[in-house]
Amino acid sequence: MSEYDNQKPPVLLDAHRGMAAQKATDIRRHESNVRADQESLRIGQSELEKQLFAGPATNWEQVAEKAIYVARLFAATAEGQDPRYKVLVEAVLEDFHRLTDGGSKR
Repeated sequence: MSEYDNQKPPVLLDAHRGMAAQKATDIRRHESNVRADQESLRIGQSELEKQLFAGPATNWEQVAEKAIYVARLFAATAEGQDPRYKVLVEAVLEDFHRLTDGGSKR
């Protein structure tokens, strides 16, 4: 028989704290998860940019991929949220999709 066989189950500390303390802990946990997600996105974006801009495009599809990326970056800015620009960006993205393999049924 080991020393752990006679131990009580662990106490769940959340059950012994007040509601305000539980909410504060939940907020801290959520913020920590959001920070981790944001860091993961930053790393992914950095890796994507390294691939997209590692060298000159060798075909029109690669040019379209780069232009789509830049259009999406612009769309995420305050100026890109202007309704006129939003429509233009969406139209350009649709054109690229239609004119590259993404829109054809070959």
